[in-house]
Amino acid sequence: MEDIPPEFDLSKHPNDAFFKTIFSDPKYAVAFFKNHLPAPITQRIHWPSLAVLSGNFVKSNLQQLHTDLLFSVDIEGRETLLYLLFEHQSKVDPTMPLRLLGYISEILSQKFQSNGLPLPPVLPFVFHQGPDAWNVSTAFEDLFDLPEEIATDLLPYLPKFHHALLDLSRFNPVSEEDDVQLRIILQLMKLARERNLLEFFRWLASDFSRQVSDRLLGTLLLYALHADSEIDIEQIFHTVSGNKELETRTMSVAEKLIAKGVSQGISQGISQGVTQGVTQGVSKGLWIGKILVMEELLEKPPSAREHLEVMSPSKLEELYQGLHSEYGKRFKRP
Repeated sequence: MEDIPPEFDLSKHPNDAFFKTIFSDPKYAVAFFKNHLPAPITQRIHWPSLAVLSGNFVKSNLQQLHTDLLFSVDIEGRETLLYLLFEHQSKVDPTMPLRLLGYISEILSQKFQSNGLPLPPVLPFVFHQGPDAWNVSTAFEDLFDLPEEIATDLLPYLPKFHHALLDLSRFNPVSEEDDVQLRIILQLMKLARERNLLEFFRWLASDFSRQVSDRLLGTLLLYALHADSEIDIEQIFHTVSGNKELETRTMSVAEKLIAKGVSQGISQGISQGVTQGVTQGVSKGLWIGKILVMEELLEKPPSAREHLEVMSPSKLEELYQGLHSEYGKRFKRP
């Protein structure tokens, strides 16, 4: 069996961490671009050449709303860059082509400084996880209000490009995504945005594929538990219980997560429940885990386990609800 995923920081921005963990893996990046770029381009890419390049082009004050990855591929013996911007803010940004122009300019400036001319083409791709449908133009030239009588003469002097787009609000991974593992990944991201993660696990249990590795299953679990602080591992176990194979593998992966110490708050909560039984022990253990995760999200010093373990489940729940309310006021976007 494949190892479960290494530690990755889900505590502050779980959507970004999940995106980077998944799509930094060349096999998922290749599947994504193969299925969502135009065929005349994908047919000419030498896919074994795909490599993730270092660098982040989103400014630090915007990283809680979107993040990015840059890839290099070979097309007809020449380097081409694929720039993937992950967008999950609440509202669609009509200035996206202008922002992309800035990112592309920075990418090309760095390329020029290191390699000189000629410059490689940069193909921008926006992956939109926001709740609203993408209803603005993907073309840079549409940002201008050009008088009709002179538009034809002006356009040759203006930057001209448009970005590729995958809009999860209009895309149904279950029926439209051919790659099995990518279908699962995109369905999870779609339902996470809709705050309907238990529905994802019900769907997964009804259509579970043995092609899902333990590593991917572990990544899915970690993302789900961090993306929605109101669900816990016990609810997930119950949701998938109709599929004994998936239930067994989910429990096995959860045990591996505990053993590796991934996501301390969650793993401690599961461990507490396992060691004390399936009644009060599970209840207290899961509340302790959720409290520690919420304290991490709020960047608070973690509560001492000795203090938490002597509290009743109702007191633990009360403490968690107070932290959850504080988190909602501070971080949740409409």
